[in-house]
Amino acid sequence: MATPPAIAVAPNVFRIPTVGAASVNSYAVLDDDGSVTLVDCGVQKAPPKIVAGLAAIGKQPSDVVRIVLTHAHGDHAGGAAEMAGRTGAPLAIHEDDAQYLEAGHHPRPDQSTLGGRLLTRLGPTFPPATAGERLTDGQVLDAGGGLRVVATPGHSPGHISLLHEPTGTLVTGDAIFNVLGLRYSPKPLCNDFRLCRRTAHVLGELEYERVAFTHGPEIRTGGREVLRRFLAGNADRIPD
Repeated sequence: MATPPAIAVAPNVFRIPTVGAASVNSYAVLDDDGSVTLVDCGVQKAPPKIVAGLAAIGKQPSDVVRIVLTHAHGDHAGGAAEMAGRTGAPLAIHEDDAQYLEAGHHPRPDQSTLGGRLLTRLGPTFPPATAGERLTDGQVLDAGGGLRVVATPGHSPGHISLLHEPTGTLVTGDAIFNVLGLRYSPKPLCNDFRLCRRTAHVLGELEYERVAFTHGPEIRTGGREVLRRFLAGNADRIPD
């Protein structure tokens, strides 16, 4: 069965798969005036799939008024420069990741892991783009009735999760994956994997019903309790 170009997660919140059925996801958050806030832009080749996803919900690139990036990695910001060009919308990213977006390269991976040291040698890159807005923890964006920025650094210095307050939908970013079950971000992909695991626990303290992942399918009901059980079950795996 073909993967739909857009999947409703909550009222006015849609998941747009850009790799596979849910391997890498972007999100579209709709406003009552018809405007769209786009969350993440996938890999460099993702923009055609994002445009197709917008079309599936009756939208076009000109309807996008803001693009929010959860962090400056190539599978989330790879298509950002092109989507900014197609839409004319500014790119918003946490202030601690803005320099990496504008340089077009990942933050330095955690050097305490062999995989991190190998990735450093490879030097992953993506097309650089201008950070039009620099976000801070706790900021509530005027998007879809309120999109709160939740700082969850560690996967990258300025990694953020997002809480769509009107529908109680949490977008985890890469703080937590839902790939073959819930899991923390793989150590070599993190800038500081110890910090990543510690800050992920902030997500268990928020109020929401649905959990949407940038890697993996969403949880539509009871998401907070599912996430809290995962975090509680892995509390002893958090490094000092």
